[in-house]
Amino acid sequence: MKRKILTLLAAAGIAAGGVSAWRHFHPEGPATEMVLYGNVDLRELALAFNNSERIVEVLAQEGDRVKKGQILARLDTSRLLPQVNKAEAELEAQKQVVERLHHGSRPEEISQARANVDSAQADAAYSEYQFQRLDSLSKDSAGRAVSRQDFDNARFALSSSKAKLKVTQEALQLALIGPRQEDIKQAEWQLQASTAQLALLRKQLADAELFAPSNAVVRTRVMEPGEMATPQKPVFSLAIVDPKWVRAYVSETDLSKLRPGMQVTIAVDSFADRRFDGWIGFISSVAEFTPKSVETVELRPSLVYEVRAFVNDGSDELRLGMPATVHLALEWKAAQPKSQAQQ
Repeated sequence: MKRKILTLLAAAGIAAGGVSAWRHFHPEGPATEMVLYGNVDLRELALAFNNSERIVEVLAQEGDRVKKGQILARLDTSRLLPQVNKAEAELEAQKQVVERLHHGSRPEEISQARANVDSAQADAAYSEYQFQRLDSLSKDSAGRAVSRQDFDNARFALSSSKAKLKVTQEALQLALIGPRQEDIKQAEWQLQASTAQLALLRKQLADAELFAPSNAVVRTRVMEPGEMATPQKPVFSLAIVDPKWVRAYVSETDLSKLRPGMQVTIAVDSFADRRFDGWIGFISSVAEFTPKSVETVELRPSLVYEVRAFVNDGSDELRLGMPATVHLALEWKAAQPKSQAQQ
C-alpha cells in the first residue's frame, strides 16, 4: 500500500514538473481569435409609383430576381397621353411665334406698308387739290358758285386723307423697326413655360412604369392590377441581396482589436460544414446599450458598439435575420523560450 502511494506521489510530481516545463518554454499568449455573435442583415425597400393612377400590369412575383432597370409594373396612361400630345402641339406653335418675332417684318410686309403710304399720299394730294379748287371758286363768286355743303365735304375729305396718310406712315415705321423687345421676351418666357409643362407631362408618362432601382429579390407583391396606386402605397417590397452583412456588437474592452478591412469568416447553423469569407466594413463611433436580441457569451447589460461584417454570398444562401457567428483572427506571435545565456 505504501509503495502504491509513493508511486502515485512520484507520478504527480513528474506531471507537475512537466506542466511547469511546458509553461516555461511555451508561455500562454493572448487569444488568437475573437468571436462575435449577430444576425444576417440586408437592405430592404418599399417600391411605389410617383403617380396616382390605376394599375394595369404587374410583371413580377414573390421570389423573382429582378435586375436594375427592369419594368415591374405599369399604370393606365389613356388620360395622360392626350395631355402630352396637346403640350407638344402648343410648344411647337409657341416656337413659331418666337421665331417670327426674331425675324421681324417680312420684306413683303414692308413693301405693302410703303404702298399704303403712297396710296394715302395720293389721296391726300387729290383731296388737297379738290379743296383748293372749291375754295378758289367760292372766293371768286363770293360764295355763289359753290354750295356750303360741297365746301365742307371737301374740307373734311382733306382732313381724313391727311390722317390716313399719317396712319400709314406710322405703320411703315413699325414695320421697319420690327417687334418690341418686350414682346420678344414675353414670347420666349412663354416658350420656356410650355417646355417645362411638356417635360413635366413626359416625366409623369415615364413614371407610369415602375422600374427596379437595383438588382434585388421580390419579397412581397403588395398590389394587383385594377387597384389605384398612389405614392404612399408600395407595390413591391424588395430585398437588396448585395451587399449583405452580419450585424454584431463588441464591448468597449475589445474595440481596440478591430479595424475596418479586417478579414473574417462567418459561420451559420444551416451550413455547419463551411464558412463564408467577409471583412469588417463598419465600426460604430457611438456606444449603445446591449440590445436584448443580441447573443453574447456574457449575458449582462453593458455598453457595446455596433460592428458590420460584410459577407461574400454570391449564391445568395444567407437569409435575413439568420443567426451568425463572426470569427476574427487576431495577429500575434508566441513568446520564444529564453536561452541559458538570457537566464
